[in-house]
Amino acid sequence: MNYPASIAAAEPLEARARVSFGVTAEAFTLDVDLELPGQGVTAFFGPSGCGKTTLLRAIAGLEHPDPGRVRVGGDTWQDDGAGIWLPTHKRPLGYVFQEASLFSHLSVQGNLDFGLKRVPTSERRIALDQAIELLGIGHLLYRRPAQLSGGERQRVAIARALASSPRLLLMDEPLAALDAARKTELLPYFERLQRELALPILYVSHSLDEVVRLAAHLVLLKSGRVLAAGSTGNLLTRLDLPFALGENASAVIEGELAGIDTDWGLLQVRFGGGMIQCVPVGGSRPRQVGESLRLRILARDVSLTLSPAPDTSILNVLPAVVKSLTEDGTSQTLVTLDSGGTTLLARVTRKSASMLQLAVGQRVFAQVKGVAILD
Repeated sequence: MNYPASIAAAEPLEARARVSFGVTAEAFTLDVDLELPGQGVTAFFGPSGCGKTTLLRAIAGLEHPDPGRVRVGGDTWQDDGAGIWLPTHKRPLGYVFQEASLFSHLSVQGNLDFGLKRVPTSERRIALDQAIELLGIGHLLYRRPAQLSGGERQRVAIARALASSPRLLLMDEPLAALDAARKTELLPYFERLQRELALPILYVSHSLDEVVRLAAHLVLLKSGRVLAAGSTGNLLTRLDLPFALGENASAVIEGELAGIDTDWGLLQVRFGGGMIQCVPVGGSRPRQVGESLRLRILARDVSLTLSPAPDTSILNVLPAVVKSLTEDGTSQTLVTLDSGGTTLLARVTRKSASMLQLAVGQRVFAQVKGVAILD
């Protein structure tokens, strides 16, 4: 099969990464040209067969596009024009698959020690003790993989990938093989990784909930091509993309924790449109005033009024301006709002939109009934 491709990073990965990639194999074509941030989580999202895993495998060197070009952090991993090809084991990356793929004959400690062998002591950027602590697996070191739950095995697999001190961590649907309870158990560890390690992560998923919770940057693939790429918040509220369709349509707000109301157990989050009060999730990590927070607001949890209601149980009433109105089925209207430079979505009935005489440019108040904290 012929795989013409090019992947390039014009600047160090810590700043930006440039990805240009084309693959043709039988009836499938992947044609990608991207500029990606060199920090945080970037998610490759789309339906099965859209090319997410093929793209990840090519970056890792598990596929060999020819001709192709891969530059990461100023280092060339592949340049067929110059006759350069680094095999996977020489690329400073970690790869986490759907299945943990641990060595069954080794203990957890033995699996982690195997990861250490990939990098000389002088080049280690992540201490093994740090990886063990971040993933909370210290009490598992002497167990064999057969003695671990699915979530524990994936945590060990991630720690093994980190033990090689990668400059880039690739994760191919790492939660796909887990049940809902194990996914809930594992997500906080992923969030901790991106908070505490200066390590860019490329994350493949077909779960929008995972992507919204973890990724600041999103690449939407369809039929082997990039449908859209940009910040997760911006893409979620674009009406020309599928995210705004259906009951899970939502907006992401980037804010700062301005205060903690200990009397009522509420967090006060400041963003461009004002202040939002929200309930911390039970068992979540302690919060510090001044830290950044990401919030998700579902369109179905936003109602509209032309003036602030004097008596209401809804704590969050935000001034906003109508940006657009789009018919959503036979009975509903999706309203795009601008609240201090932040885009919100509201789903109301067509009858309500008519009664309020909603129009582009109109000033309204968004009553937010539910807010989810994403990290």
